[in-house]
Amino acid sequence: MILREKRENLEHLMLFEKATFSDNSIGRQEFEEKCEIRTEFQRDRDRILHSKSFRRLKHKTQVFISPEKDHFRTRLTHTLEVSQIARTIARALELNEDLIEAIALGHDLGHTPFGHSGEAVLNKLHPNGFKHYEQSLRVVDLLESGSSETRKGLNLTYEVRDGILNHSGENTASTLEGKIIKYADRIAYINHDIDDAIRAGIISKEDLPKDLIEILGDTHSKRINTMINSIINNSYHKNFVEMEEKVGTATLELRQYMFKNVYLSNIVKSESDKIECLITTLFEYYCKNIDKIPKEKLKVYDDIEYIKEDIVCDYIAGMTDIYAIEKWKELYIPKGWK
Repeated sequence: MILREKRENLEHLMLFEKATFSDNSIGRQEFEEKCEIRTEFQRDRDRILHSKSFRRLKHKTQVFISPEKDHFRTRLTHTLEVSQIARTIARALELNEDLIEAIALGHDLGHTPFGHSGEAVLNKLHPNGFKHYEQSLRVVDLLESGSSETRKGLNLTYEVRDGILNHSGENTASTLEGKIIKYADRIAYINHDIDDAIRAGIISKEDLPKDLIEILGDTHSKRINTMINSIINNSYHKNFVEMEEKVGTATLELRQYMFKNVYLSNIVKSESDKIECLITTLFEYYCKNIDKIPKEKLKVYDDIEYIKEDIVCDYIAGMTDIYAIEKWKELYIPKGWK
């Protein structure tokens, strides 16, 4: 028996009957021979981890734009925290950790430079709108090619693609593992954004609503522990993933507090006009000068239907904060003669 089959058999022995088993995957968009060592979900995790889009997350904004201090989160550290939280929940619920990790590592690949501010600008500029979770799926389905010179996209399994697409908003994933990611994402960003906002001086620990802190905990680790345990206690060997009502309500109210006092605060929004100007200017430039986009970026549009705004959105969304700023300077700041 090959190593992959041993792992697949082990899943059936160890995991909850409602877990998503690697050997029962709906499959990939294009057929591939299976790996002798890794399960299908392990292969997906590795493809995402080694992608260029994943590496670029280290220079993309979480909340604070291009932070100069070492300890502010970036989109990459957020992704890693989501993965850790999700795997903790999955292990306790006896669900598939490999599937969880693949979805977690890929869920934000489509995020724009400058975080949700950049996403809001592209959503206004593209005639069909722009959502980062849809773009994350577009990245793995089309824009990343991995080691293949002929295939478009990473050719991931249905279950990973479904989890990436449905990790945000009103969307609902079809697997229990995918449902965990939505909670893990929320647990991660609420708590690490509190940490970063306190570090930035936007709020203080004393500002946090006392009634919510009494329920969730008065430290970063206590709040995360409360939220995780609430999901585990309420969802163990069930056909759903949900927080207990009291903790779930407090979590949503703390999220609302963060929107009002941090995400929409004057300090965080102070750069939003500049971001809109920068991204709008780049968008308009590349719509008029598609040929200025690198040729290797344009190859993926062979044999598919698209409008020029698709190409421009894909290019700008893939930029890091640093690259977008440097590209704008290159195009619009006069250079002196040498």
